[in-house]
Amino acid sequence: MDRPSQDHPARLTWFAGGAACALVAGMALGPAVAAGPQEDLRPIPMTASGMASDSNNRMIAVTGVDITGQSVLYLVDTEAKQLAVYQASGGASGTNSVRLVGARRIELDMELDGFNDKTTIDGKPLTYKDLARRFEREVDTK
Repeated sequence: MDRPSQDHPARLTWFAGGAACALVAGMALGPAVAAGPQEDLRPIPMTASGMASDSNNRMIAVTGVDITGQSVLYLVDTEAKQLAVYQASGGASGTNSVRLVGARRIELDMELDGFNDKTTIDGKPLTYKDLARRFEREVDTK
């Protein structure tokens, strides 16, 4: 009889964390996808880094791994203009969890002309208003 690897509990934990993230995403996207036409159902491609994303007419879901190696799920409700971030952690049975990292309404964030924008031209900051004026000049001269 083969002896199970010591990595088996850790693998099982990571699988459970990923399944929990998938469950949360399924709960968010499931009703909207189920209500849509059948041709909208498609496999979700995963990149080499293990990240995946999908969306419907209301929600955007993006999964990935943060710098600590824990699974992360970003959900954006495009109608309610809300962002939620979840993290799944593995490890010993006492440290397995899916937790809400943060959430906020992003409606006003989308109204900003710029925030923490490091865009420069010729070594000088290029604000949104400066950029808009440049585009106006370009359109007027053509």
